[in-house]
Amino acid sequence: MARRGDGLILRGKTWWLDFTHMGERHQVRLGRNINRTVAGELATVERGKILRCEAGIGGKKRKDMTFEKASEEFLKWAEANKRPGTAEFYRYCLQSLARTFAGKKLSEIHPFLIEKHKQMRIAEGYRVAVNRDLACLSSLFNRCKEWRKYEGENPAHSVKKLDEPLNRVRYLTEQEEAALLKECSEPLRTIVLLGIYAGLRINAEALSLTKGNVDLSRRLLTIEAAYSKNGETQTIPIHSKLLRPLKERMQESRSEHVFERKDGKQIAFEQSDGKRIRSVRTAFTNACERANLAGVSPHTLRHTFASRLGMAGVNNITLQKLGRWKEPEMILRYAHFSQEHLADAIEKIGMNSPTVFTTKKVHSL
Repeated sequence: MARRGDGLILRGKTWWLDFTHMGERHQVRLGRNINRTVAGELATVERGKILRCEAGIGGKKRKDMTFEKASEEFLKWAEANKRPGTAEFYRYCLQSLARTFAGKKLSEIHPFLIEKHKQMRIAEGYRVAVNRDLACLSSLFNRCKEWRKYEGENPAHSVKKLDEPLNRVRYLTEQEEAALLKECSEPLRTIVLLGIYAGLRINAEALSLTKGNVDLSRRLLTIEAAYSKNGETQTIPIHSKLLRPLKERMQESRSEHVFERKDGKQIAFEQSDGKRIRSVRTAFTNACERANLAGVSPHTLRHTFASRLGMAGVNNITLQKLGRWKEPEMILRYAHFSQEHLADAIEKIGMNSPTVFTTKKVHSL
């Protein structure tokens, strides 16, 4: 048993030094069949070696860097190696993480501090964002270790993520769709239609569309690999409801992009890259509020797309192809069924039965 503060532990007949410094645990075997006094003297020597090495005295200094510098290098890597949407996602997560870890070196970020960040985000009501922050932080530490900019364990591995439900049961009914479209001016209206009738991910796929991606004569829509979630160029049919609005948007745009921000536009778009719209979240949220729709996000449109395909009787192979998922399990996450649809399905059980009552009447004696 360890005496308070000295880090000495006797396991069987062997003494160990076990202590934590700067968020990293050190365990050193001291010797077998020795007494505590000798173990204590050996522990002092071993502890000194570790501390001198970390301070750069009498040994190689442990590599370390600040959270800010690590974030900067990590974003450069993401922008060069990941899809634009993924790089933007990392940027958002790092802004959240900086609230807790700004001004600290990576060696000073330990599991307890990460747990405090996790609890802060939960208290703010961002349960889903907690896991995104943890994944981003873990990836940052892994990259820094690979680049030999940091030596030590990845502290994010010791922090448990929150359980997430398999399904987010939210999709738009036809009445909700009509109410939402009524509150959307162009080009937001066409963007919403692309989510519902093509299943495009709004920020990454719909807003990145160029005129070359849209073949109205052959009714084909192409999502480039750089913006597709699975990193593959994909082509899907264009729904008839999208033909006219896409044609009008392409005629109005003076650049290569289908969705172009014009000066003096009343819709409050968040960001633009030259003429290209980069985000419609503010405009979309405002439209949902005016339409009295709660719990609706841009990604709800993709859930609506998959759910309507499922309720239309589309088989899973076709649904997976149109949804552009590599794994069929993703169908369960996106395709939901209304109670009306389930009620109609269960009524089909007795459609071919000759009569409801099949048991002979029993006469009393």
